[in-house]
Amino acid sequence: MKKIDFHIHTLVTVRDSAFVFDIETLKRYVREASLDAIAITNHDIFDSNQFEQIMNALDIVVFPGIEVSLDCGHVLIISDMDNLPSFKDKANQISRKITRREDCITIDDFKIIFSDLSKYLVIPHYGKNPAISDEDLKKIKSSVSAGEVDSAKKFIRTLKDEAKLTPVLFSDARISDRLVNLPIRQTFIDCGELSLSAVKECLRDRTKVALTQEDGNKLFPIFDNGQKLSTGLNVLIGDRSSGKTFTLDKINETNEGVKYIKQFSLVQQDNDACERDFNSRLQKNKSQFTEDYLSGLKTVLNNVINIDLEANDRLVAKHVESLLKSAVEAHRKDEFSKVVLFDAQEFNITESNALSDLIESVRHIIENIEFGEIIEKYVDKESLKRLACELMELLWKRQFESKKKSYVNNLIRDIKKSLKMRTSAAQVEEVDLYRMVIDQRKVRRFEKIVKFLQTEKTIADENIQEYTIIAQKGPFAGAGELKTVSGARTAFKDVFQLYERPYDYLRALVAKEELTPSELYKLFVKISYRILNKDGFEVSGGERSEFRLLQEIKDAQNYNILLIDEPESSFDNMFLKSDVNQLIKEISQSMPVVVVTHNSTVGASIGADYVVYASKENDGGKVVYRLYAGHPSDKKLVSLDGKTISNYEKMLNSLEAGHDTYASRGVGYEAIKN
Repeated sequence: MKKIDFHIHTLVTVRDSAFVFDIETLKRYVREASLDAIAITNHDIFDSNQFEQIMNALDIVVFPGIEVSLDCGHVLIISDMDNLPSFKDKANQISRKITRREDCITIDDFKIIFSDLSKYLVIPHYGKNPAISDEDLKKIKSSVSAGEVDSAKKFIRTLKDEAKLTPVLFSDARISDRLVNLPIRQTFIDCGELSLSAVKECLRDRTKVALTQEDGNKLFPIFDNGQKLSTGLNVLIGDRSSGKTFTLDKINETNEGVKYIKQFSLVQQDNDACERDFNSRLQKNKSQFTEDYLSGLKTVLNNVINIDLEANDRLVAKHVESLLKSAVEAHRKDEFSKVVLFDAQEFNITESNALSDLIESVRHIIENIEFGEIIEKYVDKESLKRLACELMELLWKRQFESKKKSYVNNLIRDIKKSLKMRTSAAQVEEVDLYRMVIDQRKVRRFEKIVKFLQTEKTIADENIQEYTIIAQKGPFAGAGELKTVSGARTAFKDVFQLYERPYDYLRALVAKEELTPSELYKLFVKISYRILNKDGFEVSGGERSEFRLLQEIKDAQNYNILLIDEPESSFDNMFLKSDVNQLIKEISQSMPVVVVTHNSTVGASIGADYVVYASKENDGGKVVYRLYAGHPSDKKLVSLDGKTISNYEKMLNSLEAGHDTYASRGVGYEAIKN
C-alpha cells in the first residue's frame, strides 16, 4: 500500500489567504506522515522553478499538477515528468486566463487547453466544495480517475455507492512554517510502482483505495501523531481527569464539520427559562419548514402588497367626473381635442411570467439526472428539447410584441401630453379600469387564502424515536406574538385590531417603516410546534431534555463527526438503552461517532466498533496523557508507542467499578429475582 497526498498548495494565489511556503515544513510533513508520493497543485498556476526545488529536496515521488478553477467547480489535473514541458505550457494558458479571484474558465475551455485528458490524472472536487455538478462531470467523466471528498464520512459513503467515482481524501494544505498541526487527510492505494499510469489504473478500482494501511476503511487517522479511530462507533473510557474531554476538545479543534454534544449541555436548570429556550430552539430548527410552507403566501402577498384600492377608487371618481365634464363641454372642442390620439387608449401589455415558468419547468425535466431514467421511460428528451425551443421562440415573439407596444405607448403619451397643453377643452382623466378590476379580484383572492391559512389545523408531523413533533397552523392570538415573530422594535396593538380584515391589516403593516416588506408574510399565519411523548401528551421538563438529545444526535447527519460527552450524566439508563443507543448506532453506520462514557448501558451495551482508553500516567517523573486503542474483542489495547493494557480490566474498572463490584452486583440481583 502506498500513501499519497495529491492536493498540496505551496504558492499564494488570488484564491488563497496569505502564507509563506516553507520547504522544511513540507519535508517534516512527508517524513512524519510517511508519504510515498505527493502532487503540487496550486490554484491556476504552475511554478516550474519551485517545483524543481521541491522535487530535489524530497526523496519521494513528486508529481506536477494544478488546481483549475472552472465555472462549475474545481478540478485537479496532474501530469508525469515525461509530459512536463507540454503540461507547463498548458498551465501557463490557465494562468493567463485566470488573474483575479472571480475569474474562471468553462469546462469546454478546459478540454480545449488540455486537449487529450487521457494523458493526465484528472480528479474533480466531488464530495467537496466547490464541487463539479453531475451534468458538467459527464463532459469529462471518461477521463476522470477519482473524485476528491473532504471527510472520512464522505469517503466511506462514496466508496459504498458503486454508481459514484472512487473517492480520495487529500489534505488541501497550505504548507507554511505556521502549520502547527500537520495534515491528517491522505489516501492509501494498493499500487506497485508509483507512475502516473499505475496510479490512474489503481484509482479506477475502488477496492484498491483505503483510509489506513492495515485496517483498510474500518479506521482513519484523527490526529497528526497517527492516532486512529473507527469510521463507525467509538467508545472512549478512562478514569476521572485522564484526558477524555481533552481528547474530544482536540478532535473538535483539529477537524472540520464536528458536531459536539458536551456534558450537561442539555440539562435544564430553570424550568421556565428552559421551556422558553426549548421552544425558541424548536422554532429555529423548524424555520425552514415554516419558510417552505408559507412560500406560496409570500408569492400571493407580493402580488397585492402594492395594490391601493382607495387610490384606485379616487382615480375612478376623477375619471367619471372628467367624463361628465367632457360631455357637458363637448361644444368647446377644438382642433387639438378632436385629434384621434387625444383620447386614444394605450396598448395593454401583459407579463409573460407563466410562459417563462413553463420553460423553466421543461428545462428542469430535461436536465434532471437523479430521475433521468424514469423520465425517459415516459417522455422523449429530444421532444422536450424541441418543446423548450418552441416555447422560447414564442416567449421571444411575445417579448418583442411587448417592446413594440411599449414603444408606441410612449409615443401616444408624448403626443397626448403635447395636445392637452394646447387645448382648452375638458380633458378626460385616464384610468386603467381593467387593471383595477384585476386588483379587486387579487385582493379578494388574497383575503380568501389568508382566511384559509388562519384556520387551525395540523399540517405535518415527524417522529424521533418515541417522540412526535406536531406542526400546526392558525391565527396569531395577540400583538405580543406578532412582535416576537417580527423581531422589530415597534408596537402592534393598533395593527392587530385589523387582523380579521387581511387587506386592511396588510396596508397597516406596510405603513410601518420599521418592518421589512419582504418579511410581512410571516405576520399573517402562526406556525407553531408541539412535542408529544409516546402517550400523546405534551413533554415534561425532563422529556424536553431527552428530546433535545435525540434531536441533536439526529442533526449530526449534517456533520462529518459526532462527539458525545457522557450522556449518562443527564439521562436514565432505560432512555439511554432504548432510544439513545439505537439512534447512535444508526448514525454510526454512516459517520464516525465518539462517545465518552462511564456507564455500562452506553459503554458495553451499545455495540462499539472501537474502544479507546484515556490514561494519565507518570512516565519517568513526567505526567503523560496516553491513549490506548483496539477493537472490543481484543485482549489488549495498544498505544501509539507500543505500550499495552488489559482491555478486560479497563472495561470492567471504567464501566462496572471493577470485577468484584460487577460480580457482587450480579449476586445481589440474583437474590431478589422472582
